[in-house]
Amino acid sequence: MPELREKISDLSQRLDELEAFFDVGRLRERAARLSEEMSRPGFWDDPDRAKGVAAEFSRTEDRLKLMEELRGRLEDSSELLELAEGDRELLEEVERELEGIERRIEEQEVARLFTGEYDEGDAILTINSGAGGVDSQDWAEMLARMYRRWAERRGFGLEVIEYTEGEEAGIKSATFSVSGPYAFGLLSAERGVHRLVRISPFDASSRRHTSFASVAVAPAIDDAVEVEIDEKDLKVDTYRASGAGGQHVNKTDSAVRITHLPTGIVVQCQNERSQHQNRETALRVLKARLFELEREKREQEIAAQSGEKAEIGWGSQIRSYVLHPYRMVKDLRTGEETGDVDRVLDGDLDRFIYAYLKRRAQAARQ
Repeated sequence: MPELREKISDLSQRLDELEAFFDVGRLRERAARLSEEMSRPGFWDDPDRAKGVAAEFSRTEDRLKLMEELRGRLEDSSELLELAEGDRELLEEVERELEGIERRIEEQEVARLFTGEYDEGDAILTINSGAGGVDSQDWAEMLARMYRRWAERRGFGLEVIEYTEGEEAGIKSATFSVSGPYAFGLLSAERGVHRLVRISPFDASSRRHTSFASVAVAPAIDDAVEVEIDEKDLKVDTYRASGAGGQHVNKTDSAVRITHLPTGIVVQCQNERSQHQNRETALRVLKARLFELEREKREQEIAAQSGEKAEIGWGSQIRSYVLHPYRMVKDLRTGEETGDVDRVLDGDLDRFIYAYLKRRAQAARQ
């Protein structure tokens, strides 16, 4: 019981710090102003602005409710602990509840690591298979599943924009829109090349193969953000879609592939009902990718001018997943590692994401 009392005290103090960080009083005032604005006549006359206001209100309300819920659960746990003396089952129940509260508090504490303008918003996640043929395409599909499961674990929304299957197995590429609190800030830790070492299931001689797949992440920016795209810089191809997509998949050449010639960035969309819709979505993804590219360049230039080492770009190897001759996942940037490969591939990525974000925040303070 003394340990559990100390745990409650520690969690209460961490929650106090979170409430101060988020400024709960200011959040309540902001929620009240947004609610008043949403109730005014003509609020939806400007749909784009109204959508933004409604989204901010929802985020503000969700954070307030979560803070209140965590405070209530802590108080209930404290009261239950006083009744649990000598009752092993009740003590175990309190312990389990405190573990759940601590996980939620830790999730919120991660928000203190974000300083970017777009960290709190949604993200566009793109996976591309690398050199290595069918093995790399299979690895890219494994990564796509891993991020689906990660999104499910966090209660995030995930929408398929493009999913191009390989000829024999796996996928050549996939693009998802991921929505949830700090989706971009969290997934920004995943940008880079992911390396898999295993006995190839596609090699008749059962030899060990190394496969690569790249992950690109961009913020889901709105139309208010200006990104200039010259039509002369675009190569637009249409093709018959395959795999996950809308009702016209495999029936018409509705899928669209856009290549931005100056940068070599390629985006695709096949999930909408028409070629026009797919083109609009592909342009939205391209706009986000170009915006993120320019943002990274500016950060690297600032770092170089101040004598700091610039952050590694998304094209560099960040993590190794080894299935043979031993089993281990290791992040090459932070040294974070685990032998539970299956759990990681099932979407348990937070330990790696948090370790990277903490390292990045520490480097920024130095």
